[in-house]
Amino acid sequence: MNDKIRIVLVNPSHPGNIGAAARAMKNMGLRSLYLVDPQKFPHPEAIYRASRADGIVKNAVVVQTLDEAIKNCVYVFGASTRDRVMSSPVLNVREMSEKIINECADDEVAIVFGRERTGLNDAEIRRCQYQVKIPAVEDYSSLNLAAAVQVVTYELRMAMLTQDVVLAKDNKGESVDLATAGELEGLYQHLEEVMAEIGFLNTNKPRMMMSRFRKIFNHAELDKEDVNLLRGMLKRILAF
Repeated sequence: MNDKIRIVLVNPSHPGNIGAAARAMKNMGLRSLYLVDPQKFPHPEAIYRASRADGIVKNAVVVQTLDEAIKNCVYVFGASTRDRVMSSPVLNVREMSEKIINECADDEVAIVFGRERTGLNDAEIRRCQYQVKIPAVEDYSSLNLAAAVQVVTYELRMAMLTQDVVLAKDNKGESVDLATAGELEGLYQHLEEVMAEIGFLNTNKPRMMMSRFRKIFNHAELDKEDVNLLRGMLKRILAF
């Protein structure tokens, strides 16, 4: 299961944080690191700070966009302490870890961390099914990037050690083939196109309505058949 959980760092500015994050991952048994548009990589400081986790740094997957990093993931969790309007459902880090262990044994999972200074922006959080918060004190809740990765990976490790893995089931007791982030994004783009075409969406202010639809579907945890059914309906609507 450890190989199915990826840590995604969006636009990290300091290579030392990349190395320290890799070290935190190896401490807790994780190996898959994705870097979205890193400012300084590869860099010797990343290798130095990784200590004996330099293999994770050297094998890191570098992509240019968040969509590339998460497109084949079924669950995407965005780490952010900020309250947001029309946010994704919010979990604390322990709730996230329990959900991953209990429901995601056979699925690709991404945990996304933002920039050192500004974190994840609203558009990036909307790409995640869940927002994850580390319950730090309210008046000083900002953590160093690598420290945040350490807390999250520690909670995952504890969940792995203390809980049995239970596959996500539908109400017939059969395994569910959940939709990936890329498939969901395709649905959202298709939905926005159709709503604009039929005059249901204000194209000058589409963000609020689309955020509501994302929230609805995030709660529903759509599987691949759900997505295919909805997109078939959208195609039929456009055909009239």
